[in-house]
Amino acid sequence: MQQTLLAFGLMLAAGLIGAAGAAVDVTDDQGQNIRLAQPARRIVSLAPHVTELLYAAGAGDKVVGVVQYSDYPEAAKKVARVGGYTSVDMEKVVALKPDLVLAWKSGNRDAHLDKLRGLGIPVFINEPRKIEDVARSLSQLGKLAGTEAVAEAAAKAFRERHAALQARYSTRPRVRTFYEIWNRPLMTINGEHLISDVIRLCGGENVFARLPVLAPTIDTEAVLAAAPEVIVASGMGEARPEWLDDWRQWTKLQAVSRGNLFFIPPDQIQRHTPRILDGAERLCGQLEEARSRR
Repeated sequence: MQQTLLAFGLMLAAGLIGAAGAAVDVTDDQGQNIRLAQPARRIVSLAPHVTELLYAAGAGDKVVGVVQYSDYPEAAKKVARVGGYTSVDMEKVVALKPDLVLAWKSGNRDAHLDKLRGLGIPVFINEPRKIEDVARSLSQLGKLAGTEAVAEAAAKAFRERHAALQARYSTRPRVRTFYEIWNRPLMTINGEHLISDVIRLCGGENVFARLPVLAPTIDTEAVLAAAPEVIVASGMGEARPEWLDDWRQWTKLQAVSRGNLFFIPPDQIQRHTPRILDGAERLCGQLEEARSRR
C-alpha cells in the first residue's frame, strides 16, 4: 500500500494526472482555499450527503468513488465503494486516482484527510450548518466540477423553495420541539445543527439549542424538564421507530398528552442536501398540527 500511495503522490505532484482547462479557486467550509488547475474530473466523495450534492450539482458523471450509504440518487449505488465515512479505505481511494476528494469534517477522520493532503490530493471540506449552506454547497461543487450552469439552477430553485417556506411558517407561534436522533444513547441536536435551522424555519424552538455539543447525549430527565410540546424522531430508515412511542409512559408530558409524537424519514432531514426541504415541509406541517391541538 505504501508504494501505491507514494507513486500516486509523485504522479500528482509531477502533473501527470490532469493537465488542461481553466484554473478553479474555491474556499471550503474550513476557510481553506482549494485551487485546481482545471475543474475536477475524478472525484471521490467521503460522505453520503456530499455524494447526493454532487449529483444535484450536475457532477454525477465525475464521481468515481463514494462511501457506504451513498444511495441517492439511484445512479450513486453503482459507484465504487471506498469504505465508510469513518473507516475510509485509503488504498482504494488512491487506486481511483482522484483529482479531488470531498470530505465531511464532522464525519471523516482527520488522520485520513491529512494523509490524502500529504499525497498532494486536494481535499475540500463540506460542512453545512444552515439551510442556506445547502445552496452555497451546490454552487461550490458546481464550480469545482465545472458544472456551474446545472449547479446554479439547482441552487436558485432551492433558495426559492426555502424562501416560500420561510414566508409561510417562520413567524408562526413558537412550538417547543425536541428532536430525537436516537434512543440508546438518547441523543439530540443543539442550535448550531442544520436540523435546528429547519426547526426555526417552521416556527419551532429547539429545547436543547443552548447545549455546547453539536449532537449531544442527554437523559430522560432532561427531556422531561425541557417539557417539549412536540417530539420528532427519525430513526434509521423509512419506518417510524418503535422507540418513539416509549415516551407515552410520560403521560403528563405535553407532547404525549396532545398526541404530538412525530416521525420524519432520516434521509429527508438528516442529510445536508436539497431533500432537507422535503423534511422541512413535513416538519412544518407537523408543527401546524401541534398548534391546532392547543
